[in-house]
Amino acid sequence: MAEGETESPGPKKRGPYISSVTSRSVNLIIRGVVLFFIGVFLALVLNLLQIQRNVTLFPPDVIASIFSSAWWVPPCCGTASAVIGLLYPCIDRHLGEPHKFKREWSSVMRCVAVFVGINHASAKVDFDNNIQLSLTLAALSIGLWWTFDRSRTGFGLGVGIAFLATLVTQLLVYNGVYQYTSPDFLYVRSWLPCIFFAGGITMGNIGRQLAMVL
Repeated sequence: MAEGETESPGPKKRGPYISSVTSRSVNLIIRGVVLFFIGVFLALVLNLLQIQRNVTLFPPDVIASIFSSAWWVPPCCGTASAVIGLLYPCIDRHLGEPHKFKREWSSVMRCVAVFVGINHASAKVDFDNNIQLSLTLAALSIGLWWTFDRSRTGFGLGVGIAFLATLVTQLLVYNGVYQYTSPDFLYVRSWLPCIFFAGGITMGNIGRQLAMVL
């Protein structure tokens, strides 16, 4: 660019899939819808793994979909995914600490693959007791955060999400909505917070990537 010329002001381009959207409200809605359907899809797949291994048991009268999952599980997970995915970049922006570690879609896809692997391990890998499984999944979940996030915001939100999600799950099981086989942490499995932590980090990374300004 020649000396004296100034770059013409113009709207900043947004991240993948929503690069042509400049309206902030429309951009937010589109990202929320995308995150919702990603959460629904992951809920169907991951819940199917848990049911196949008899980790979670639903009453027969609530089994309502072709994936043998209670009808309310995917919408709830989709809504939670949208909230988490929108919350991460929002808090980054308000704290003035933009997340710049591994900001590309290939890294996000690897993060999703590792999260699915952690969930798969919770259902498929046999350990002598739940404590060994919980410690293993805790190490894997923290490793996922360290590999794909490494932000204090991400870790703090992940812990908060794990606490709240585990509390809600305890209440659902207590009220007989569904149950876990061999519970060892009140009414649920002791490794469940690890799954929620990893899920929060994963959806946060997807949300950050969708909100990325190029």
